[in-house]
Amino acid sequence: MEDLKRAQALQAELTAWRRYLHRHPETGMALPETSAFVLERLREMGFEPAELPHGGITALAGGKRPGKTVLLRADMDALPMKEESGLPFASCREGIAHTCGHDMHTAALLGAAKLLKEEEDALPGTVKFMFQPGEETLQGAKSMVADGILEQPHVDAAVMMHMAPLLPTGMVFYGSGTVAASSDPFRITVRGKGGHGARPHLSVDPINAAAHIHLSLQELISRETDAADPAVLTIGTFHAGTADNVIPSEAVMTGTLRTYNKKVRDFLLPRMREMVELTAKAFRAEGEFLVTSSVLPLKADPAVVNPAGAAFQRELGGKAVESHEPMCGSEDFAEVTDRVPSLCFLLGGGSREEGFSHGIHHPKVRFQEDSLSYGAAAYVIAAKALLSP
Repeated sequence: MEDLKRAQALQAELTAWRRYLHRHPETGMALPETSAFVLERLREMGFEPAELPHGGITALAGGKRPGKTVLLRADMDALPMKEESGLPFASCREGIAHTCGHDMHTAALLGAAKLLKEEEDALPGTVKFMFQPGEETLQGAKSMVADGILEQPHVDAAVMMHMAPLLPTGMVFYGSGTVAASSDPFRITVRGKGGHGARPHLSVDPINAAAHIHLSLQELISRETDAADPAVLTIGTFHAGTADNVIPSEAVMTGTLRTYNKKVRDFLLPRMREMVELTAKAFRAEGEFLVTSSVLPLKADPAVVNPAGAAFQRELGGKAVESHEPMCGSEDFAEVTDRVPSLCFLLGGGSREEGFSHGIHHPKVRFQEDSLSYGAAAYVIAAKALLSP
């Protein structure tokens, strides 16, 4: 319980950091104000942080004794949506809000950095901090990996945290296996031949072709995917035309594919392309299928989960819960878990019984700030457990 007590002593500071970040959200890969805040806090703690070429911040603790390198990651970006939480420190930027809890992640990791810096002489190895932009766009982890975040020094194990609203404050949930689904956002463009609505035989109707593509894609899930290996295919937008009596020349749909199994994903993506192109052709149109970004399923390795989980149980007692239920949401930290044995834990942010009633990405979501100290402590506990010889 020593690390938790040390983290709880930082509660006022953790809360102040979180509220500043919450009030000043930024989206995407360019986070100038957020990055400046994190850099300043790290320098105050005695770190020599570095900004990576394409975004993101890293710093090192320890390294004075030989040993492994453990990476601790927090994402820093917000969502392009309105906040309706009613909090006195709500977003000051119209249409941008920390409704996914990344401000909580960043504040908790700053707390962990402070605690680990205070005892770095005793660390048997090195802790590397990864403050990441662009998680919501599925760009940040991929970019930081490309910029070398997993090397110099080489990372032996990695840890991430994600807030879990509607779960009890401070509860740490962890498990092995698939933690979250893959994500492949896509765009389908169907090109036909525009014309007057009264003379459809002289046109090639892209709306008609796109509607059949929409239905055909769902058949891939119901007839070509094993029910024991689920996949979710959602069309989220469908745009075509500007007038009720005119057949347009183009229709565009966008959506997302999510799976828990890389083999299922590798099967479905080529089949989706084939279905789009051939169904469009059947209606004399042209179909184009484009995956706009992608991330693999998020995996947790037992070799990392087991020692960290044992430490959670020992240090946090009843606040640590082993769970193997995967999320259907996605997380771009999968770019790290695909390369490095990793742990991904959820942190309870306040249950309904505690007065919290909205999930992540909801404009009214709120998080119990007392969970910040548990998050900071969990980062530290995991790092020490994985550094232990």
